[in-house]
Amino acid sequence: MTKLKNEKYYAILQGALRTFAEHGFHKSQVSKIAKAAGVADGTIYLYFKRKEDILIALFREKLGELVAKFRASLDERADPVDSLRKLCEIHYDELEKDVDFAVVTQLELRQSSLELRREIGASFKPYIVLIEDIVRRGVESGAFRRDLDVKLTRLLVFGAMDEVVTSWLISGRKYSLRAQAEGTADFFLRGLLA
Repeated sequence: MTKLKNEKYYAILQGALRTFAEHGFHKSQVSKIAKAAGVADGTIYLYFKRKEDILIALFREKLGELVAKFRASLDERADPVDSLRKLCEIHYDELEKDVDFAVVTQLELRQSSLELRREIGASFKPYIVLIEDIVRRGVESGAFRRDLDVKLTRLLVFGAMDEVVTSWLISGRKYSLRAQAEGTADFFLRGLLA
């Protein structure tokens, strides 16, 4: 039963991702999500109380996967410069591979209510902490400038990558997002290196 439950749960999240990306969060009825997930409308309510809960769970799951990929690729003892480069590569690579998730994170999230954005914001925290850890290690090792404000720097790094992805989507994905990783990392490092 648990396996079946998990399969339906993840099918609902995947159906919601496609539906939100195609129609936008506000125009996505539960019936559209159910159809995309291949489940009955009522099945959705066995897992989620409201459509907003689906979006929150979607961010929690997808960002959890992204952080897990970073953690698997980034050794805590690795050189912070290499870690920052890897962070940019994985961020852009994963969002280029999952355009629906890129659309939902970059465009749809910004149209949600403040309360919903706050709830989803908790899902971003492990990712922000990961970036902070890289910056902190860089400062402590002497690779990055000692005068950096670690908390501000983590937000600037995340915000810059976020804007690159948004611009890529708005442009109609006319170029490779992955190809932007090296230039992004180089830009960051010009301001961070000691």
